[in-house]
Amino acid sequence: MTERDEKLHTAVLVAPAAERRRLRKQRRQAAARIRTERRRAEIAEAKARAEAERAKRRATRYLPAAGEPGPAQLRTPARLHLPRHQDTSATLANAYAFLAEGGLGSNGIFIGQDLYSGASFVYDPWVLYARGVITAPNIVLAGIVGSGKSSLAKSLYTRSLPFGRRVYVPGDPKGEHTKVAEAVGGKAIALGHGASARLNPLDEGYRPRDMSDAEWATTVAARRRDLIGALAETVLARGLTPLEHTAIDQALTATVRENSVPILPMIVDHILDPTEDPDGRLKEDGRLVGHALRRLVAGDLSGLFDGPSTVRFDPTLPMLSLDLSRVTENATLISVLMTCSSAWMEAALLDPAGGQRWVVYDEAWRLMQYPSLLKRMDSQWRLARHYGIANMLVFHKLSDLENVGDSGSAMRSLANSLLANAETRIIYRQESDQLGITAETLGLTRTERQLLPQLTTGQGLWKIKDRAFVAQHQLHPAEYELFDTTSRMTDSR
Repeated sequence: MTERDEKLHTAVLVAPAAERRRLRKQRRQAAARIRTERRRAEIAEAKARAEAERAKRRATRYLPAAGEPGPAQLRTPARLHLPRHQDTSATLANAYAFLAEGGLGSNGIFIGQDLYSGASFVYDPWVLYARGVITAPNIVLAGIVGSGKSSLAKSLYTRSLPFGRRVYVPGDPKGEHTKVAEAVGGKAIALGHGASARLNPLDEGYRPRDMSDAEWATTVAARRRDLIGALAETVLARGLTPLEHTAIDQALTATVRENSVPILPMIVDHILDPTEDPDGRLKEDGRLVGHALRRLVAGDLSGLFDGPSTVRFDPTLPMLSLDLSRVTENATLISVLMTCSSAWMEAALLDPAGGQRWVVYDEAWRLMQYPSLLKRMDSQWRLARHYGIANMLVFHKLSDLENVGDSGSAMRSLANSLLANAETRIIYRQESDQLGITAETLGLTRTERQLLPQLTTGQGLWKIKDRAFVAQHQLHPAEYELFDTTSRMTDSR
């Protein structure tokens, strides 16, 4: 085969392959043009539809030019469509800063301003109990010195007086409530050495209106027996034995039988020298108790309880306070006075027909050191709802509860039960070393814990059951002058 024939043969073999490639390329190009044209047609059709919809919406009138007439005025059937937005809770909290707690309503005692919502902050334990917001009307109020907790306590009870409530302060160790009681038309009874008032712990006290003679006699006898036992336990700094209880009971029975107005010296005489004791065993059994009670009538604690009462308990007064500021140097005397004054007020407090009343325990850390007082407080707190009482416990810091009794003791349990039976906890400024125990005791969140050291005077964290508020207490100028406890530090005269 010649060279020319070979070239011709090669061209014949190659030509069909090149032609096929050319045809495939043409087909691909034709398909691409068809897709492009189709896409352009679809886009043009979509634009035409969109333009037609826009033209239709522009041509449609939903409202008359003068607005919708009648009840449908300013309304439109068109729905508002907003794009969905998703973000973190921290960002949304800043984006919607006007969202805040709705508050406790407008019925009750004006306190001040809710610092988060800017609205007025109103609180009333009886109103909240009636609405079912709380189930226990008791209050725990804690704050360091100078934080404004004392002014808040005074505002709470004085502002409730126009609502028909009354106020009892069974022990005022610093005498802070004396001026307030006198200003509102109440009475402050000063007790202590050098004071003219004398208190007979065996007084029958105020008798409820609906109590029969038999019930009243039984109640008075039980109250006197419990009171003498509590006084003896306080002075002895221990519990009484069964034999000592018997000695007290026999002495009380003999004294009441012989005297219409029994006083403590008579009880002491019958304990130390029983009239019916043929073998002398009763005298021996009550010897320590008799000498302990003798301190109240002839020893270093005498002069306050060794005769008939010179003051009368009037439950109709708007406020009654027992001023113990003259005996703060004697812890035993403070305890005895508080025990007697609590028993003195108890008949009126436990009268179901007595109305709604505040019972204020100021400087509670002093009172909770004594078992007899702690038991009485616990009893009144548990029965608060039944008798219409709102107890208020005021102290500096929650760690004061840890100083009551030993860990696991009955006294510690009673102290903790006071906190458990108070669904309103108001915490004013706390020192940094108190934040841990405060947060743990009250179950505070991290934010609430960090807030406590930053609170200024008059600002408090209100924990009301499961809700929390930060409120600024506001004082009227007349209240500020009356409630001021810093005059001795600020007066240069």
